[in-house]
Amino acid sequence: MEHCNLQTGIVLGLLSLFILLNIIRARRGVQLFIRRLPGVAHIEEAVGRATEMGRPVLFCSGLGGVDVLTLQALAVLAHVVRIAARLRNRVIVPVFGGDPTLFPVTQQVVREAYASGGRPELYDESDIRFLSDQQFAYAASVVGIMSREKVATNFFFGDYAAESLLLAESGQHVGAVQIAGTPTTDQVPFFLATCDYTIIGEEYYATSAYITREPTHLGSLIGQDWGKILLGLLIVVGLAWAVIHGVPNWFSALWDPYAGGPRP
Repeated sequence: MEHCNLQTGIVLGLLSLFILLNIIRARRGVQLFIRRLPGVAHIEEAVGRATEMGRPVLFCSGLGGVDVLTLQALAVLAHVVRIAARLRNRVIVPVFGGDPTLFPVTQQVVREAYASGGRPELYDESDIRFLSDQQFAYAASVVGIMSREKVATNFFFGDYAAESLLLAESGQHVGAVQIAGTPTTDQVPFFLATCDYTIIGEEYYATSAYITREPTHLGSLIGQDWGKILLGLLIVVGLAWAVIHGVPNWFSALWDPYAGGPRP
């Protein structure tokens, strides 16, 4: 904010106002609308399919450490585990070894999710597997788990790189239903080509609000959408203003060959 001018300050103030207003609305019980996300809406169906087949679910949280992308993935993991607990199924979670602190965090998330799902006895520490900190060694280990455990459903949420196609293609070979979510634009085409449902871009960050319906998350999401509408309108108005006030200069340029340039 050190170099913020008046116009920027007004826009930021309006954006903050939109967010606070919608958080208050959500806390008062107003039903805020979020567009249906097919990938998230089919999570329960995908877990149910694995249960009917008597095969486990696999959830990968990508190559990130304890950061925003991975924490968002862990929020989805908790939702998946709660569904699996209700259906009495296993969820296998391979953890990338690049950040060792992610392993105990993942264990705690899964343990609490089984407990909140009413089945704390289903939690098995051996299903949370700490793997290599090397990208393709990690991918090879996950592919091996898919084949040995004969998983029926794969979830890929988080930060991914070149291993994304290897993981998703291997999941297709074992016949798994696959749902992926990532804001990493370089890997989105591979997930689109190999997964049944793909959550892309800003949809990834809206997932936790869609799942939990928590007022703060909902209000923040809707408030940011209002801010984007405001910014879009400002851009349109600014372009119209520039075009209207630039018309005289266009006509003068037609008649004056030296308009806009140095004169001899």
